[in-house]
Amino acid sequence: TDCKCHGLSGSCALRTCWRKMPPFRDVGNRLKERFAGAAKVIPSNDGHSFMPEGPTIKPPDRGALVYSEASPDFCKPNRKKGSLGTHGRECNATSPGVEGCELLCCGRGFDTHQKRVKINCECRFKWCCEVTCNTCSIKKVINTCR
Repeated sequence: TDCKCHGLSGSCALRTCWRKMPPFRDVGNRLKERFAGAAKVIPSNDGHSFMPEGPTIKPPDRGALVYSEASPDFCKPNRKKGSLGTHGRECNATSPGVEGCELLCCGRGFDTHQKRVKINCECRFKWCCEVTCNTCSIKKVINTCR
């Protein structure tokens, strides 16, 4: 809830409040937390509710994240699901995140090769509105999933 005061000299004679969405980053963090504890559910016998798939899993509360089907394996190509797989994808060998080779290549490893690429370099700003650059050729290390 956000509020704003109205009145002479900030007297807050009238206060207007409204509800707004939280910042996008907060929503993403909340979903990520709930995703880690998501429970698989199946329809219950009454036809109106769900129950945990396994007897050892506690029933999810009202705010819990639940799912009924496991996610497809995006590591391997699957035309039916629209997945191209990760073979040949470029990855970052030094990153532990989702773009890192260990996670993105699904443990299959990766190949490293060098490639010459042309980039703009030695750029100079000329008075009012013009930038001139030279073209340089550099070696770039590229990692691709096996």
